[in-house]
Amino acid sequence: MCYTGASSIMVTNLRLCLVQLWHTPTPSFTIIDMVEITLKQNSLLLYKNKPARLVKPGVKKIEIDVAESGAASVRPKDVVQIHPGPLQSLTELRPVTGDVTTAWELLAGETTNLEELAELAFSEFTPATAWAVWQLVEDGLYFYGTPEAVQVRTQAEVTQIKTARAEKEAEEEAWAAFLARLQENKLIPEDGRFLQDLIPLATDQSKQSKVLNALNQAETRENAHALLLKIGQWDESHNPYPARIGVTTRSPEFPLDDLPPETRRDLTHLPAFAIDDEGSTDPDDALSWQDGRLWVHIADVAALAPPDSLADLEARGRGANLYLPEGTITMLPPKATALLGLGLQEKSPALSFGFTVSEIGEISNLEIVPSWVCVTRLTYAEVETRLDEEPFRSIFETTQVYERRRQENGAIDIDLPEIRIKVNEMGQVEIRPLLRLRSRDMVRDAMLMTGEAVARYAFEQGLPLPYTTQDAPTEPLEPAETPSQFFARRRLMSPSRQSTQPGAHAGLGMGFYAQATSPLRRYLDLVVHQQLRAHITGSTPLDEQELMERVGAAGAVSGDVRTAERLSNRHWTMVYLLQNPDWTGESIVIEKRGRKDVILIPELDLETRISMKGERPLDSTVQLTLTGVDLPNLEAFFSAK
Repeated sequence: MCYTGASSIMVTNLRLCLVQLWHTPTPSFTIIDMVEITLKQNSLLLYKNKPARLVKPGVKKIEIDVAESGAASVRPKDVVQIHPGPLQSLTELRPVTGDVTTAWELLAGETTNLEELAELAFSEFTPATAWAVWQLVEDGLYFYGTPEAVQVRTQAEVTQIKTARAEKEAEEEAWAAFLARLQENKLIPEDGRFLQDLIPLATDQSKQSKVLNALNQAETRENAHALLLKIGQWDESHNPYPARIGVTTRSPEFPLDDLPPETRRDLTHLPAFAIDDEGSTDPDDALSWQDGRLWVHIADVAALAPPDSLADLEARGRGANLYLPEGTITMLPPKATALLGLGLQEKSPALSFGFTVSEIGEISNLEIVPSWVCVTRLTYAEVETRLDEEPFRSIFETTQVYERRRQENGAIDIDLPEIRIKVNEMGQVEIRPLLRLRSRDMVRDAMLMTGEAVARYAFEQGLPLPYTTQDAPTEPLEPAETPSQFFARRRLMSPSRQSTQPGAHAGLGMGFYAQATSPLRRYLDLVVHQQLRAHITGSTPLDEQELMERVGAAGAVSGDVRTAERLSNRHWTMVYLLQNPDWTGESIVIEKRGRKDVILIPELDLETRISMKGERPLDSTVQLTLTGVDLPNLEAFFSAK
């Protein structure tokens, strides 16, 4: 027997009834009769949480009239009947008055149904009171559940919900007041809590912002940055890019061990010179000359940072020093620089590389020794005026021989402007060019010689090493003499990479090369020193697998460091322009790209695109005037004369 009570009208019950009737040999009524009994015409239905009136019953489809949307054809299982009717029009569902509180108090903690609750609250069960009761159930304050089983909340539950709703309403009012103040840019200190989602978005730690969403602005880090600037949470000096990239902006702080007791060759009798840019704070290489033999002294960092030591692990996790215009974040504790930086102490520990260079630029007679050196610090500009003095003359002539050999081997020269950006103590940005000096070339080639000598030595000795290689360009390089030609040449160059297998470095014109002269600044240079120290002291060096792990670890983070540096430099260039709103200067057309020209501003080392009237040939100069700066998007705008 199939029984369907007054309130048991769920679709599952209907299906059971239909199945039983189908298997009854001589039913007293048809299937459609059963549908009409269960879902009566003009009954009140619930469809997608909206009231609906059953217009025409059916087996597979029924026709209904839905509030706000009109006629619809749906499946019977898509609706729930909440009153059998008759309901002639949905307009009959007018608001009704009753005593809901008394009904709740009488039934608190019990289970009831729509009909019983309507009778208690409104004294009758009609389509209008059924709909009113269902709205109370949906509201959830006093009641919750289904049409068949309405749960009545206890006093404690109602009190808790009322408190929560009051708190929510107060918070919504506070939020609305905050948004009004925000649009008028009249924030108060208490508004800080509403702004907390802007900084995570601006630093790429989050992808959403309730504030920007409420302002109908795209939830981008650039928009978050712009709003933080507008409301004064950040000022122009705030550089978000290291945090956005995910690199740490604090140097490590932990104690370092003393230098291990070992025999060091005393080279303090040789004049040694650490030559660097003015303001450099981490000198890690110096040059000496001894009777036709070049000595390159490198800070002996591996003596204090052996493999898998705390210092080694810290440097491995950072990959390299982070050089920002506002300061340097070191990969090792600052104490390492104070102890090991060449020329910072009266006598400095070094790993010294001595070798000779033939008349055709070939390196021989390499000697690697832990040493003591006395170092004098000089700037490139100071040495530039002393290249006709010894020992600088002999060192310079030797490096020139080596450079000619590199050029003959296909070294690729790219002569584009370089600058140095610094933020002074007053917060002003200083930009100065790095001049192409012979002294700078001399030091560069001395370091390259050392890198080649070390790479060849390791290969011959079977010592695993992280070599630095670079593939040759896939397209032939045209001769380059102008900025546009050097720019085009640079675009064809592949990035260099580190590998445990030796290979040519096309850009440098070298068959073997390993970066070995900056162990205070680059982690893989430190690894090279660890390997060399192990080899010359007779201890066990890292095997190739251990070396590959370190190459991979350094590669995973050093790219982020370089990206953070590049974006930070551009950020501070934009700040420099904001600090100099009347800036004018000269630019060079270096590429044609669609309707715009790519221009290079040498004094800023800034590339940008600009639309100009008339045809401007490549390498022509264009006078520019600054017209605006969009700091969050790292864009500057110029007009051309």
